[in-house]
Amino acid sequence: MSSVSEKIIKPKLGLLELAKTLGNVSSACQILGYSRDSFYRFKTLYENGGEEALQEISRKKPNEKNRVPAHVEQAVIDLAFENPALGQGRAANELNRRGVIVSSSGVRSIWLRNDLESFKKRLKALEAKSAQDGILLTEEQLQAIEKAKLAKEAHGEIETEHPGYLGSQDTYFVGTMKGVGRIYQQTFVDTYSRIAFAKLYTEKTAITAAHMLNETVLPWFNSHEVP
Repeated sequence: MSSVSEKIIKPKLGLLELAKTLGNVSSACQILGYSRDSFYRFKTLYENGGEEALQEISRKKPNEKNRVPAHVEQAVIDLAFENPALGQGRAANELNRRGVIVSSSGVRSIWLRNDLESFKKRLKALEAKSAQDGILLTEEQLQAIEKAKLAKEAHGEIETEHPGYLGSQDTYFVGTMKGVGRIYQQTFVDTYSRIAFAKLYTEKTAITAAHMLNETVLPWFNSHEVP
């Protein structure tokens, strides 16, 4: 491969590899200065045609006719932070009311490029921006965050901060063994790391549940200095 070809291909391969390492397309694009559109274009080309396909795209003039102006894209992103609860239709209507002309599908495309296409992602981005920039959230933003947290709790979802923060334990009937009787499994899962423990008992009581914690779970966390 010529040095020119390497210069063309290496940055694109680097983007694909970085996204794989980080497990986050948006972060990789931000670090290397590419859009999410470019990432998925590179990924599809590489999967279908290898390095040669990545080299070929440099010979074609990019088609920018469908990209919205920078100020429109920024307005869409700003509104996603300002009011993350708005869907793409309501967001487009609000922006049009403000004199920023963009369609509902245009809002969706911009959200996709910036990893903001779901309410959950917009809330997460808002919380990260608030923590990073130290901005004060409006009443509307706080209500959206609180509403999302209540919805999570209603569906049994709880935010955990670190390993050992919260564990989930339950008892399951396994079956019956001849000469022994009914067999139950005590199962404990660390909700942050998803490390699980399991132990079999012939009884289903609070004593066996506590025994599981004291004899298996707590000693393991203590041995790894996790409080």
